[in-house]
Amino acid sequence: MENTDLSGSRSPQENRLRAMLSERILVMDGAMGTMIQGCDLNESDFKGTQFLDHPRELMGNNDVLSLTRPEVIADIHHQFLEAGADIIEANTFNANRISQADYGLEGEVTAINRAAAELARDTADQFMREHPGRQCFVAGALGPTNRTASLSPDVNDPGYRAVTFDQLEEAYFEQACALVDGGVDILLPETVFDTLNLKAALRAIERTHREGRPRLPLIISITITDASGRTLSGQTVEACWNSIFHARPMCVGINCALGAKEMEPYIEEFSRIADCYISCYPNAGLPNAFGGYDEAPAETAGLLEGFAREGWVNLVGGCCGTTPNHVRAIADAVR
Repeated sequence: MENTDLSGSRSPQENRLRAMLSERILVMDGAMGTMIQGCDLNESDFKGTQFLDHPRELMGNNDVLSLTRPEVIADIHHQFLEAGADIIEANTFNANRISQADYGLEGEVTAINRAAAELARDTADQFMREHPGRQCFVAGALGPTNRTASLSPDVNDPGYRAVTFDQLEEAYFEQACALVDGGVDILLPETVFDTLNLKAALRAIERTHREGRPRLPLIISITITDASGRTLSGQTVEACWNSIFHARPMCVGINCALGAKEMEPYIEEFSRIADCYISCYPNAGLPNAFGGYDEAPAETAGLLEGFAREGWVNLVGGCCGTTPNHVRAIADAVR
């Protein structure tokens, strides 16, 4: 159900997206990490020429590939667009200074986000030129960081916090500014396991508007971690919605941690309580003993088709373990 817009004039991107969402279910891309793992990259790929003398190992820092191996990331974007994605995510899930501190690349955050946004933007624009009937959008992914503002990482000191709200806000502000400047159409705080982290992101996004950047449509995606139906910080779907509805997102939903089968009751609840469009992009089932994902594209697509027939979702796609074949099957199922 569409909400009443209380945040001023909408951007052209939001008007186009809302018009499309009023007509059909839109499709997001699949798992960037899964695709990168399949490219058999090594340390030299992650360091490239830019970070040849960097003192720390960078392998596993997928976000830096937008600088060091942009052709790999562009090809992944293109594969998802060919599979039927209407929205692709910039390769920026961990492109914030808190997460990048693990690699000693805090100073490169603006460059990484700007490059990733421009790369996704250029890929989508080129694809639309080659396919005149398609409208494609770029979402700037803002991941949860690797720290939580609500919980202590030290069981012996429950009052301790590894990060402050202000630190999170500053990190998200830096990232959001670079994403908007790089040309994204949507801002997407995703895989939210702590609503306090999310509130820092929302405050940072609002600050980008106050400082003169355009107001872009907002999609928020939380993570329900297990059968308890709660986020890692302990909130139910309803409690989380009550904490964030003031931000007036265009779309809210669930991604990661669970497969579509396990997400069903929580998506149904979101569709009942939220006065905006609903998104769902699950993992390809639950991970196996080796951390891989075995759910076939037809099974993932069939489950999401069921959500669509119930009228619960407006935007679907894939998270961990999902490939272009999953996205193609999902697009076909909800068409």
